[in-house]
Amino acid sequence: MHLAYPAVLAALLFSVGVYGVLARRNAVLVLMSVELMLNAVNLNLVAFDAWLRDSLHAGQALTLFTITVAAAEVGLGLAIVLLLFRARGTADIDRATALGDPAEALAVEEPPVGAGTATGAEALKGQATA
Repeated sequence: MHLAYPAVLAALLFSVGVYGVLARRNAVLVLMSVELMLNAVNLNLVAFDAWLRDSLHAGQALTLFTITVAAAEVGLGLAIVLLLFRARGTADIDRATALGDPAEALAVEEPPVGAGTATGAEALKGQATA
């Protein structure tokens, strides 16, 4: 078997994964795209292991390690996405910019400018005269 076939397939899978990470806004789809990229790496590892006829099968061992890391990444990533969805009602990455509880961000409001509080320039003038 030629090495070009799995290498081209891995390059296509990786390209689709990169496009998915850069273009998608949904966190679950981004995680799926990261999995596509990891599977492309796994395909390359196994293909080069078979092509080099390694007696230790290091490519296959690294593939098992990569699959284990990918499973842990998906578990943690989906837990974070579920918490994000429960807190905000959406899994949109662009809307998840503020850290913390969204209710606390809404509760903290600044008083109006003319409501008896000194603005920044007036406060500095008051400090300069004191």
